[in-house]
Amino acid sequence: MLAKTMQIAVRKTSTLSRIGRRRQIVISKSVFDAMQLKEADLLEITAKGGDVSMKTKKRADPDDTLKAEESKKVRHALTQMKAGKGEPWNQVKHELGL
Repeated sequence: MLAKTMQIAVRKTSTLSRIGRRRQIVISKSVFDAMQLKEADLLEITAKGGDVSMKTKKRADPDDTLKAEESKKVRHALTQMKAGKGEPWNQVKHELGL
């Protein structure tokens, strides 16, 4: 998982929330907006002493990550492109019949 800590720029935003029957906590709109959250975002909640902190988390999809061999091919292709050895995308599509 990749972590992204949200920092609130100007002032600290805090509100009072109630814990529900199933240990659910409602995040107030002001905190939700300040953290730039969206529905279905993941939060890492950490308790230390009497304090609780939240960090947004992004889950990396295994299908979206490159294997070592694929990563090597991408680096090689980028090196070729920087050296001016690339072909225009329209030409590649034409050659592939796309």
